[in-house]
Amino acid sequence: MTGTEMLGVIVLVCLVTAVIVRLLAGFAQKENVLGAYGNQNLQVDVGIGQTTGNKELQSDRARAERTSAGVLAVIADGIGKRNIGQVCAQIAMDTILDKYEPYTFLSQPDHFFRTAFYEANRRIQMTLEEAKGGASLGTVFVNETKLYYALAGNIQIALFRGGEIIPLSKGQTIAVLAEEAWKDGRLSRQEAVWSMDEKRLWNYVGMDGFCEIEVESQPILIKPEDMVLLATCGIFEELSWSEIEDILVKQGSLQEKAGEIVRATEQKEGTQKENGSVILLRVPNGTGAVS
Repeated sequence: MTGTEMLGVIVLVCLVTAVIVRLLAGFAQKENVLGAYGNQNLQVDVGIGQTTGNKELQSDRARAERTSAGVLAVIADGIGKRNIGQVCAQIAMDTILDKYEPYTFLSQPDHFFRTAFYEANRRIQMTLEEAKGGASLGTVFVNETKLYYALAGNIQIALFRGGEIIPLSKGQTIAVLAEEAWKDGRLSRQEAVWSMDEKRLWNYVGMDGFCEIEVESQPILIKPEDMVLLATCGIFEELSWSEIEDILVKQGSLQEKAGEIVRATEQKEGTQKENGSVILLRVPNGTGAVS
C-alpha cells in the first residue's frame, strides 16, 4: 500500500470514528426517550425478529409505536462500510418516529411519509458529510380500519390474510425499474429480462439525488384478522412467500412467529447472507382497540 493510499484509509477511519462518536451520546439519549415512549404506548400485538446473517455487524433497525393516531411500524436496512450503515439506519428510524410522535390524528399519511422520508434523507446527509452511506427505509401506518405504507429502497411490505400473503410493495431496485420500463414500452422484453436479477438500488434515504418514494396514497381497507409484514432483504431473499406463509399459519404469538422466520433464514445454506429483520403487526380490530 502506498503512502497516499494509507493516508486515505486513515482519513476514512477518522471520519467514520468522528461520525460515530458524535452520534453515540445522542443515540443513547434518544433510545431512552423512545424506550419510555414505547413502553407507555406500545399496546399492540407485534413481533420483531433479527439476524446478522453472515455479516459481522447488525445494520438493521426495526420498531413499532402506537399513539392515539394509530400504529406506526418502521424498518431500516443500513448501507455503508464499517459502522456507517448502523448510523444511517438509526437516523432513518429515529427521524420517522420523531416526526410521528406529536400526532394525535393523522389525516394525510402520504404527506407525512413524504415529509418524514425527505427529512431522514437530509439528516443522514448532514451527519455523514463527505462519507457515503444511507438506508433502505420502509414504514406502515395503520389506524382502526385502513393501512398506508411507504418505502425507499429494497424493503418488502405485505398483508397476510386468509392464510395467504398479499404483497403490497414493489421496492426500488434496478429490476423493478426495468420491469416498469418494459411495461411502459421504454425497454424491450429482452432488455428487461437481462435486468430482472439486478438487485442494486436506484433510490434510498441518504443518497445524492434522492428520488420520489414508493407510497400508497389510497388506503388499504383491513380486516380484523389481518397481519402486516415488513422485511429487509436478509429475510425475503432467503425465504419464499410460501415458506413464510407456512410459519404464519401456525399457532403462537407474533413474537414466536417472527423468531421462527429468523431461524428459518439462518438454516438456509450460503455464505453471503445479509442482515435480516422482520416486523409482524396485528391489525387493530376495528373498534379502536388493538388485539
